[in-house]
Amino acid sequence: MASLIPSQPSLAALARQALEQTILAGNYMPGERLVEEHLCEELGISRPPLREALKELAHTGLVEHVPRKGVRIMSISQHDVFEIATLRRELERMAMDLALPDLDPVRVERCRQTVRVMERIAEDGTEGEMVTAGFEFHYAVVGLAGHARIESTYRAMAMQLQMCMALNNQARREIEDLDGNVARHARMLDVILRRDPDEIEREFDNHGNLSFLVDTVDQLDGATSESDRWLEGVRASLSETA
Repeated sequence: MASLIPSQPSLAALARQALEQTILAGNYMPGERLVEEHLCEELGISRPPLREALKELAHTGLVEHVPRKGVRIMSISQHDVFEIATLRRELERMAMDLALPDLDPVRVERCRQTVRVMERIAEDGTEGEMVTAGFEFHYAVVGLAGHARIESTYRAMAMQLQMCMALNNQARREIEDLDGNVARHARMLDVILRRDPDEIEREFDNHGNLSFLVDTVDQLDGATSESDRWLEGVRASLSETA
């Protein structure tokens, strides 16, 4: 018979949750080294539960163990951001083409539920929790198409997408709080429900505006000719709309 008293989360589980939210809040740069001594002091725990937490985070891909160098935040290069941003946009565009004009009420409600979760987080949650909820919103939007392979491709990029979202949110901090983040996503859903393809296209472009991310991307290594051309195009587009 199962115990009627719920088990308490372990120190490792609590540390994992705290670290995950801190990372997704954009408080670390991709590839930044994590120092165990500092983390133990910040979290108030010893090394064994910390190492267990880092091991669990490594399984999700959020951190990585580097031989003889320790643990660092997931590395993301300029080329990675180029691939993630462009693939995300094409998947979302394809999903909208398939979802319109007939939007399934059950799938729409799933989108609404994610917005309600974001509203609760804005009241007493953290930036890291908002990044996770923001991903779930976009995953639900992609799910409007009822296309399992699009959804699985999108889900496969979960951690990388959330890291990019964290970088974007970090750059937006001065002009957008958690309530503003929720409003931006709620507005996107309202536009989708109006079912105007041109308006939806504009809203996706505005929602995914990379003006805040460009300066951050410049701090990343791993530029390629493809990512350079993409960034040049982004900057040109931003200058035209300025």
